[in-house]
Amino acid sequence: MRIVQVQGVDLSQTFDVLVVGGGSAGLCAAVTAGEAGALVLLAEHALPDVRGGDSRHCRTLRLSHEGGNQFLSGSYPELEFWEDLLQVTGGQTNEQLARLLIRQSKNLGDWLVRRGTRFSPPTPGGLHISRGNAALLGEGTALVNALYAAARKTGVEILSGAEVRQLNISGSRFHSAGLAVEGRICEVQARTVVVASGGFQANRQWLRQFWGAAADNFIVCGTPLNIGTMLRVLLDHGALAAGDPRQCHAAAIDARAPKADGGAASRLDGIPLGIMVNRHGERFTDEGEDFWPKRFATWGLSIARQPEQIAWALFDARSIDQVLPTVFPAYEAGSVGELADKLGLARTALENTVTTFNAATRLGSFDPSSLDNCVTSGLQPTKSHWARPLDTPPYYGYPLRPGIGFTYMGVAVNERAQVLRQNSRSFDNIFAAGEIAAGNILGKGYLAGLRLTLAMVFGRIAGEEAARLGTE
Repeated sequence: MRIVQVQGVDLSQTFDVLVVGGGSAGLCAAVTAGEAGALVLLAEHALPDVRGGDSRHCRTLRLSHEGGNQFLSGSYPELEFWEDLLQVTGGQTNEQLARLLIRQSKNLGDWLVRRGTRFSPPTPGGLHISRGNAALLGEGTALVNALYAAARKTGVEILSGAEVRQLNISGSRFHSAGLAVEGRICEVQARTVVVASGGFQANRQWLRQFWGAAADNFIVCGTPLNIGTMLRVLLDHGALAAGDPRQCHAAAIDARAPKADGGAASRLDGIPLGIMVNRHGERFTDEGEDFWPKRFATWGLSIARQPEQIAWALFDARSIDQVLPTVFPAYEAGSVGELADKLGLARTALENTVTTFNAATRLGSFDPSSLDNCVTSGLQPTKSHWARPLDTPPYYGYPLRPGIGFTYMGVAVNERAQVLRQNSRSFDNIFAAGEIAAGNILGKGYLAGLRLTLAMVFGRIAGEEAARLGTE
């Protein structure tokens, strides 16, 4: 017997569009489909107080634009966006989809403003926030709240605490979904489905398949609900996989952060201004390789390859004031040796590392806002920019773990956001957007703000295409 009413939603009807997941990708899909006149059901796994998936932890989105406006300065043309993406991915991206993403990002900011999202005015300087990044006023939580209000305004039906566990698919066609809500199992029929339910970063068992025991030391920056259920369902039904399972958005997260849902406040962004060492007190990466928007989401992968998946970032009195701190206080000491004791590192090893680093620095014109000429010489790994001796007490240290933001392995999609099958043909009425489709664009690497752009651009495309098909 089919359940009819749940949270005031009549589940006996056939919806034009079912959206699985209530983050920014799913919300944009739902709003777009609703505005197109479709009967839409949005099923969000989380309860209202933690709704929005990982989007509620985001701060900025990357937008191409030709001129400044109330929330962007200068210009960030399509070609520059494309070249930045090529640089961080090493060319491991679907050019057709990437160029579509960049092109469609141009009107995204205005689209969001018209639906209640507010942006902060552009701020010069700062931590290398580029001309292409628009900062959300109220950050991700405010964005999510605005999109939920827009969804309700268009008549979208919303279920909270609703976990979609199964998609009923025959051949290339979706028919219905099985979901659990309020302790009951329900079947929802829909003419189309948009899967926007995130990656599998909170699924330790799945991560262990690719990282082994190291995965147990990863911190999940966002929601613990992203366990990849829908990704597994789609792959089991013959969806074509896209992306590398070992590549992910992985920042350096304060080791004292909670195992999940700590968000950006637990992330350390000032690493280029100091040095980073592992359990043996040794440097293991070029901290000054590039500006943080192109590098911060790869530091976690570097830490993941170190003993016990832990590292420490070190600063002195000259640099600490320019570091955006985490919510946890830095360890402070009057000498490098004393700091080693507080961090649980071998005193002699850390002192030797700092002494060797200091001797290798070749001071130029220090400038955190440019790729300056302060470098090291004869040191491996080198430090390519912002290399100054750590010689001014007091000294500071942050313990760091790999903080996994989202996984890159997902399902392949086409320009209509349709999910592709292993025979490279698309499913008839299954669309995907957000983290579950990120691997189409991100073979590796990351650009600050790209996560939301990916989610919302393809969310809108999926919503438009699903509504068109669902209302035919």
